[in-house]
Amino acid sequence: MFRRRPILTAFVIAGLAWAGVAYGAMAEESAMHRAIEAASLHEGPLDMVAYFQPGESGAVVVTATFVARDAAEALPMRVVMALGDGDDLAFAMPGFRQALYRFRREAGTVNVSVRAVRPAGGTVAGL
Repeated sequence: MFRRRPILTAFVIAGLAWAGVAYGAMAEESAMHRAIEAASLHEGPLDMVAYFQPGESGAVVVTATFVARDAAEALPMRVVMALGDGDDLAFAMPGFRQALYRFRREAGTVNVSVRAVRPAGGTVAGL
């Protein structure tokens, strides 16, 4: 008799493993629901604080400041970006490719998150 359950279980386990490798696990997430409300992230190699203000044409202007925790005299890095409703942006900061920072706007909320990424030919580090 042919049994489908072990095959189905194998496909489910393989799919979950692939999703974990392809997308990584979310390490930390925070949301800002109104202007000047700050959000911060502390996972990974950088500490980050962000806030937004109203911008032109319905956009919000997000300001995010990053600083390396482990460097004794680290200079802060700042990113300023305009996000329209539905915009979704992700990037790594120079010199810190192991962490992917994501900024996503949905209506009046801006979500920020950080997750570990696997550098080409390397292993996940820093988270």
